[in-house]
Amino acid sequence: MTSPTPAPGTPYGTLPAASPLPQRRPISLPRLAQMREAGERITMLTAYDATFAAVADAAGVECILVGDSLGMVCQGLSSTVGVTLETMCYHMASVSRGVRRVQGTAWLIGDLPFGSYHESPEQALRSACQLMQAGAHMVKLEGGGWTAPTVRFLVERGVPVCAHLGLTPQTVHALGGYRVQGKGEEAAAQLRRHALELQDAGAAMLVLEMVPAQLAASLTTELAHCHTIGIGTGQGTAGQVLVLHDMLGMNLGKMPRFVHNFMQDAGSIKGAIEAYVHAVKDGRFPDDKLHAW
Repeated sequence: MTSPTPAPGTPYGTLPAASPLPQRRPISLPRLAQMREAGERITMLTAYDATFAAVADAAGVECILVGDSLGMVCQGLSSTVGVTLETMCYHMASVSRGVRRVQGTAWLIGDLPFGSYHESPEQALRSACQLMQAGAHMVKLEGGGWTAPTVRFLVERGVPVCAHLGLTPQTVHALGGYRVQGKGEEAAAQLRRHALELQDAGAAMLVLEMVPAQLAASLTTELAHCHTIGIGTGQGTAGQVLVLHDMLGMNLGKMPRFVHNFMQDAGSIKGAIEAYVHAVKDGRFPDDKLHAW
């Protein structure tokens, strides 16, 4: 069979036109609430640069988290503690530009790094303003109890907030390492109390990291106005999040046991991310047997 003659100046001849990207509705807080009401799981991945963010958005990820995990993934730090607000704003701006290059529909969340919101609610607002001016739609902060007044202060001033309970990496030294949180009646009761306080303060989302699956599922039922996003917590949350590099099988340290390498059966990074989205949506990921803390 004779191959077609390549067009002048092109090694592969005339390539077929790229198919248009499927259109979807921009993600917003009301849209996320509609998804949860309909029983559709929310997908979230981290991203730290324009290209990966654009691929994640095009692959159908609803929420992109510019996480301070970039300290370990991009900077080679041993924890997230050394990440600065200036660094977070730089990566948030890069991600925002990348998403705008494609569909531009993903909901962008930026981590407030260690030390950028601990001093006072006013300090938290100044930090949140910088992240939002860089492109964030929502900011995320870690911890419960003392953070509730800060969350309320931000929300009252028009800043959407995602809270984070369970394993909180910024305080990993105080927690004694990367350990499961909320085990035992007293610890579970405290986590539940903090979660309800954060919802009452106006937090619209809550990341639950490495807490027992049963506790995460019961909290999801109790938190009617705050969408739970699990990582290492089983299937019972309203959505799931993973570090992008982890789910692509790239990790400088020990891979968490609850992570699945979606790249191993995919032909491309976009294919791996699409597989993650489908696996979360249809309940194949995560595997509850790996969350029997």
